[in-house]
Amino acid sequence: MHTDNRKFMQCPSFKNIMFESDQTKGVEPPPFSKPITGEVTTLTQFDDILATPDYMKLLETRRSLRDYSGKPMTQSELAFMLWSAQGVKSYRGQVATFRTVPSGGARHPFETYIAVQYVEGLAPGLYRYLPLENVGGKAVTIERLGNIDDYSNKITAMLAGQAWAAKAPVILFYSCIPYRAEWRYDSAAHRVVLIDLGHLGQNVMLSAVALGLGSCCMAAYDQRLCDEALGLDGLNEYTVYAVSVGGEA
Repeated sequence: MHTDNRKFMQCPSFKNIMFESDQTKGVEPPPFSKPITGEVTTLTQFDDILATPDYMKLLETRRSLRDYSGKPMTQSELAFMLWSAQGVKSYRGQVATFRTVPSGGARHPFETYIAVQYVEGLAPGLYRYLPLENVGGKAVTIERLGNIDDYSNKITAMLAGQAWAAKAPVILFYSCIPYRAEWRYDSAAHRVVLIDLGHLGQNVMLSAVALGLGSCCMAAYDQRLCDEALGLDGLNEYTVYAVSVGGEA
């Protein structure tokens, strides 16, 4: 039996852990976002685009979608998907950001990367969401990181052979920068981050349904290939989740 993994899910003594954290030692917190290095684009606003605003209907309709039509998403749809999972409503210096999803200590240790195949008015390629550029508003800004050569084969390999996902207009890749959470929670941070990831994924799935789209959250991916494609070192930042999004065929 995997008894060590079972213990990992249990809650340790936060009193002792908090005493040992860098926050309690007075160490400056890490930034909530990586530096911007690429071309920046502000997507079309997403007001009044929800196809299914009724919450009961969202819950009844939500399911994993693996068969996509190939119809391009709009910039407004992409903007809403990004904002709904990691949009910043307000912040308290470098100590906390308050977003559309909860996070332990309001640390939000995730970065959002977007593999774009079909989005109206947006060149295909790899992008990163910049949530701190639009604090308190509903505008969404992204930066372009580059092309994705041989898109279908590369995405299929990154997602452990799941070729159906490569047909989606957009795939959201979420990475973790663990020190953002470790700064506050030390060795208990990683358990908390996994809980936070569930909050994020649920918002993505329900938001897709609200737009009349579908999604599929994937925990099966090739760690090395994903980290390499996203430009991550695999230690200080690494891939933790992937979500395909698009219209149903």
